[in-house]
Amino acid sequence: MKICLLSYRGNMYCGGQGIYVYYLARELQKLGHQVEIIGAPPYPTPPDGVKLHKLRSYSYYQSPDDRTLGYALLRSPLNLYELATSFSGTFPEPLAFTIRAYYKLKKLLSHDRFDIIHDNQSLGYGLLWIKKMEIPVVATIHHPIPIDRDLDIANTSNLLNKLGLMRWYSFCTMQRRVAKRMDRIITVSQSSARDLEHHLEIPHSKLRVALNGIDTDLFKSDDSVPKEPNSLILINSGEKPIKGVRHLLKALQLLRGEAEAKLTVVGNTSADGQHLKLVREYGLEDTVTFTGRISTEELVKRYSMSEISVVPSLYEGFGLPAAEAMACSLPVIATTAGALPEVVGQDGDAGILVPPADPHALAAAIKRLLCDKHLRRKLGEAGRKRVETHLTWEQAAKKTLEVYQECCECSPSTMSS
Repeated sequence: MKICLLSYRGNMYCGGQGIYVYYLARELQKLGHQVEIIGAPPYPTPPDGVKLHKLRSYSYYQSPDDRTLGYALLRSPLNLYELATSFSGTFPEPLAFTIRAYYKLKKLLSHDRFDIIHDNQSLGYGLLWIKKMEIPVVATIHHPIPIDRDLDIANTSNLLNKLGLMRWYSFCTMQRRVAKRMDRIITVSQSSARDLEHHLEIPHSKLRVALNGIDTDLFKSDDSVPKEPNSLILINSGEKPIKGVRHLLKALQLLRGEAEAKLTVVGNTSADGQHLKLVREYGLEDTVTFTGRISTEELVKRYSMSEISVVPSLYEGFGLPAAEAMACSLPVIATTAGALPEVVGQDGDAGILVPPADPHALAAAIKRLLCDKHLRRKLGEAGRKRVETHLTWEQAAKKTLEVYQECCECSPSTMSS
């Protein structure tokens, strides 16, 4: 098959979507298929042999260099729209990207043909134009963004901030409308599939599940790195309340005087952000360290140095940090929110599960694992085995191919039903 993947903000170091498009493209190519990517900045990293078609972006949210260039190259209403609306506090990139992707595909299809077009959660109105090209169009939705929106708004007391969040998340309406028109929707867990039915009203008949994978050649324990006693690690991409960081910090405060624990938070945080304020409020300055953004190699080293990985999320569509830690033979404490039980397994299988937003349960689980070296080793070994058995990118690619083949075998009337 000849496959076209669409991915805006597809860089591997910008989050799970970038990791997804890289490994999916790599594995599809390994299975003998031809893959091309159409992407926008920060651009996807194409695997060897995969062609990347770069589209511009004129959003305010891009780097200063891109922004300056955007001012100089405002040659179309779309460019002006993207820049102006992003300045006003909305998020126009998914719409702008899919419109540019439509014109790019129109040019490519003048001398070539794709068997399938696969969108990576942009879900802009341009996809409806692409559907008129009479090529099956599927989309991956990692989890419903309205869940993030509702949690962000619920955790904001300031009315102006609430209104600002509602404006920024206004693209959710477009994504819901477009998602229901796709030939098939691929998602990364049974939990996400149920939530997509509820939040985006996607018919069950259009939903297919293909679990994410982990690169087990990259994510593996490095025995040459000594463990730091009583060390915890948390992977966090920002200040979003959905990641549950405030509840872990509260748990560490509860443990003061009962168990010695040191937490390393990997990921960006702002100097005036809520997490640093809580660290100071709870008196955890000597307990919590923020690394900022680090390389994947350094991340693997941090996993190897740690004794426990904690995933206190209020919701996860999949939970890559939990799976990465398991691949590194690191025991995991995770919540029962979203898809995390699908990744970790039942409580005690490859990790300990606790209710979300429960600092007392988190504190008890941390104390239990820190005091039981045998249990840590047992859970770590089980986690590695679970990843090798259930969470590989080859399996994810094969499941995805089944969806492609299903779409290609269906008549247009069947696919649009």
